[in-house]
Amino acid sequence: MNQRPEPGHLVLDHIAHWVPDPAAAAAALTELGFCVTPFSAQSVGDPPVPAGTGNHCVMLEGGYLEFLAPLADTPNAATLRAGIARYTGVHLIAFGTVDPIGDQARLQAGGFAPLDPVALSRPIETPEGFRQARFTVVRTKPGMMEEGRVQFVEQHTPDFLWQKRWLSHKNGATRLKRVEICVADPQAAVARYAAYTGLAATRIDDAPGLVTSRGALVFRDPVATERHLGVAPPCLPWIAGYALATRPGTPARRVALPASLGGVLLFEPERDAGHGIPIDGA
Repeated sequence: MNQRPEPGHLVLDHIAHWVPDPAAAAAALTELGFCVTPFSAQSVGDPPVPAGTGNHCVMLEGGYLEFLAPLADTPNAATLRAGIARYTGVHLIAFGTVDPIGDQARLQAGGFAPLDPVALSRPIETPEGFRQARFTVVRTKPGMMEEGRVQFVEQHTPDFLWQKRWLSHKNGATRLKRVEICVADPQAAVARYAAYTGLAATRIDDAPGLVTSRGALVFRDPVATERHLGVAPPCLPWIAGYALATRPGTPARRVALPASLGGVLLFEPERDAGHGIPIDGA
């Protein structure tokens, strides 16, 4: 699966849990049946300097999950610690793009006051030795998107991230399908995200949402979120969790994730070939 979208399109590239203990997060993910990548420290800027953060990832055939932890006393780490103080769980949604400068211009025109593009990198072990995975990220200042860090990312080195050895999971997970966001006013939120992304607002599972070329966002109020996910929101707004598509024949299930990860995970099996794929999340 091509991880970079076509020009003029966006995909749901990844989401990130902000976690206090990366080792505990990795152990919990392994228990849930995921193949977890080795821990990797991040750098920022050009030339790169330590960001004070690092991650484990769960790489999927479409998109991935990041589990990001603070490591030092840096501005990036301080942002993570402030988010974790609200709740452990998903605080970041990244839209994949091939035109971060165009996305920045759209945000500027829409009054979102984007920051300058940021060059990020981290070392990744490959069969040929360690290589630097490189990304360009465009985002706004903290608080502009109150749900969390909502950003655009261009993957410059996707082959380093999506290595075949990391794509097979015992639980059958194949792709990042949908993000569930709990807000006080879903209609206002989806309108803001439509302006932010340039995507059209729509309805998904009888709730306001956005559909990218791969993956979707759904906005629900606290009552609808508790009905759908079985968990009361700890605060508002709350990026409550996400759905992963799984191989046909695997059981559908809803998992309240342990405290080391936070949030709710839905496993939703693809339908067998010839019977179509559910459309509630692209």
